[in-house]
Amino acid sequence: MGDNPQKEMKQLFQSGLRKLNISLDGIALEKLLLYAGELEKWSRRINLIARKTTTRDVVEKHFLDSLTLLPFVVGKDNLPSATLLDVGTGAGFPGLVLAVALPDLQVILVEPRLKRVSFLRHIIRTLSLANVEIIDQRLESAPGLQEKKIDYVTSRAVAEPAVFLPMVMPFLDGGARVLLMLGPDHAAQWKGDGPLRQLQLEESRDFVLPFSGAERTLCKLEHKK
Repeated sequence: MGDNPQKEMKQLFQSGLRKLNISLDGIALEKLLLYAGELEKWSRRINLIARKTTTRDVVEKHFLDSLTLLPFVVGKDNLPSATLLDVGTGAGFPGLVLAVALPDLQVILVEPRLKRVSFLRHIIRTLSLANVEIIDQRLESAPGLQEKKIDYVTSRAVAEPAVFLPMVMPFLDGGARVLLMLGPDHAAQWKGDGPLRQLQLEESRDFVLPFSGAERTLCKLEHKK
């Protein structure tokens, strides 16, 4: 980066958002800039992201990639106070990013690794976020979670769809939709036998990340009616 890393990071955000045709208000953008700066600082001490990740990659592959889910969450469902469950959120992707962008969205982050939980709690305090809950256990050990009303379930890196979807099927049985973040070669991986045959594709969108040109396919799945 140059003499003013914060300014250059802001320019990366603004350029990327423009190329993705995603609008974000000024307050949310400033909070995401602070979040990204803290992520880079903490990553010098604990393993949150790959050591040699450039600032451009931090902005694109973590923050902008997470924000591509916004059209699904604020789209035609138009839920006034939806709840999103992010399983294995790591350093907060995509769930914590979406919580910053959408203050009315209630977000539950599931993350059992305590160093990451410490970072998540630091960001929540630093950004004064009132719409985030952390569950510092594995999904299958979380008490009472399946009794909560969940509207969306997502994950970026827990497991392949054929493994992840059966894990979260109880939430889909309760009416939640699952938001899958896939590469182009994996867009049909949600199809399969057993419980997966109960799912249907409600919506899909293709994106190209603005700096690397990496292709992404997002799928919104629901239980067959």
